Amino acid sequence: MDNSGQEHKRRIRYHGTHPKAYEAKYKELQPDKYPETVEKVIQKGNTPVGTHRPICVKEILEILKITPGQVGLDATLGYGGHAVEMLKCLKQTGHLYAIDTDPIELPHTQERLVNLGYGPDILSVFHLNFSDIDQLVVKSGLFDFVLVDLGVSSMQIDNPKRGFSFKTDGPLDLRMNPKIGMPAAYRLKAMSQAEIEGMLIENADEPHAAEIALAIVSTYQKGINITTTFQLQKIIQDALKFIPLNDRDEEIKKSCQRSFQALRIDVNHEMEALYTFLEKLPTILSQGGRVAILSFHSGEDRLVKKAFKFFFKEGIYREIALDVIRPSLEEQISNSRARSAKLRWAIKA
Repeated sequence: MDNSGQEHKRRIRYHGTHPKAYEAKYKELQPDKYPETVEKVIQKGNTPVGTHRPICVKEILEILKITPGQVGLDATLGYGGHAVEMLKCLKQTGHLYAIDTDPIELPHTQERLVNLGYGPDILSVFHLNFSDIDQLVVKSGLFDFVLVDLGVSSMQIDNPKRGFSFKTDGPLDLRMNPKIGMPAAYRLKAMSQAEIEGMLIENADEPHAAEIALAIVSTYQKGINITTTFQLQKIIQDALKFIPLNDRDEEIKKSCQRSFQALRIDVNHEMEALYTFLEKLPTILSQGGRVAILSFHSGEDRLVKKAFKFFFKEGIYREIALDVIRPSLEEQISNSRARSAKLRWAIKA
């Protein structure tokens, strides 16, 4: 007889053979308990909900050339997939510092890494935006290697409460740190039609920016607030009904993806944070220090490329990537979220 006093909670029931709602996917949300289910999801080319599959691991490790005893930084810890591989290279010597701006996922990741044997003797985790990296380097000293993954982690995208995706309904939030800043629903309402159109073009190269911006503003003019992910998706769908039927579904899907991306970048001031980080980056690298940056949007990649070229001409970087590195075809097939990834690197003089 259970005398713990805790109320037993029944598992969420679902229709059909496979759960569709985030909360009902209890096996995927417990990968340690149900590894077979997780492996089946991965074999289908998908990412189990609540987890994240690191991208370009082999390529990143080849760039960083991590050796035992070095001091490094994972500037976007996320689920910790890249961090685990870098820690393996250190072989319990040296130190890895890891930061992330998401206060919700950060403690879960830290606990997961501690359970894998990576405690404070080898790993230090801080809640910090990488634009404030100069605050950390005072404690850590200069870094021999630095990794930045600018993508949104899968566990953030999959959780409907975060509002990052239109695949499930949830509050239109999109903040990396829900404790600060303005939710996307409030930000969107505060923008003019021209500002929305400019945001969609600048942050996502959206070809239907004008039509989508007009539809959003027209919705507000009717006295309707846009507060959920499904609402915004429906507005984009209706705005693009002029597209020929044969191409409509795919084009609407892409426009929804780009629009949500653009809004997320705007809400979290991601371009400003990246620009600030790239300016500070040379000051946190040791001589011969290596950096790898993984981006998922052409605007991000342009910023990285421009900064690397500038500091190379100034003699601050002794070597930079001449061309962008893309994930292998095999990885793109096995992990659809890798398809837009672009990797660049630099070495400090």
